[in-house]
Amino acid sequence: MRMHSWLLISTMLAAPALAVEPIALAGHEALYTLTMDRSHPGNSNVTNARGTMAYEITDACDSWASRQRLTIVTSNRDGQDIEMVSDYVTLESKDGLSMRFRMRQTTDTAVTELVEGTATLEKTGGPGTISYTSPEERMLPLPPGTVFPMMHTAAIITAAEEGKKFVTIPLFDGTGNKGAQDSGVAIAGWGPTKTASYPALAALPSGRVRIAFFDRPKPGEKVPGGPDYEVGMRYFANGVADDLSMDFSEFVLTGKLTQFKLPAPPC
Repeated sequence: MRMHSWLLISTMLAAPALAVEPIALAGHEALYTLTMDRSHPGNSNVTNARGTMAYEITDACDSWASRQRLTIVTSNRDGQDIEMVSDYVTLESKDGLSMRFRMRQTTDTAVTELVEGTATLEKTGGPGTISYTSPEERMLPLPPGTVFPMMHTAAIITAAEEGKKFVTIPLFDGTGNKGAQDSGVAIAGWGPTKTASYPALAALPSGRVRIAFFDRPKPGEKVPGGPDYEVGMRYFANGVADDLSMDFSEFVLTGKLTQFKLPAPPC
């Protein structure tokens, strides 16, 4: 299960320029309570789902350290409960050129996936190289235009502030062993925030975003017919998100921001 996403394709625009300094992203701690919105009829054995997502971004002065712990318990038609836990950490340089990553996923305590390694870009926006150490040692190229997660967030906010409604951005986040994905990002309603649960967010511009992630086809392969994963949210101008909608193809979860902390910048 991945963390990011959204989709509503209408007009294809070029990816925005990736200016690092103008977007003041904020280190923060957030806890989201996840509840079942709906299952997809005919495509799911899941009758209920619930969970939490703890998300922490730490400003380490020359880099961003992030950790996301996603816990989901699903119930199936046989009355069986299954717990899935994804523990995902990254260390991404603020110039957007390098990242270390590790993602460990378990199902009922059994490890079902472990992905880790490093990734580097030759320049902002790639190209570059991934060096995986798990699940096996191998190297994969990163295509031109690729960004890492924090720069992906900055690119979305840049596009929103420029009034763009849709952008496509190749992304490598380290949550899988297939290399970079394509992301289609739809943006709506960017402007002053009308309501916010936390005063630190109320004065910031915000808007709805929906991201869809697609696996990149290999040479000779057909373009995927649908996204691998989709997520919607309200983004604030500092990169904080609330009002999540996470579509895992079998079911959809909504996420409510129930705990939030915005530490003072350390640098």
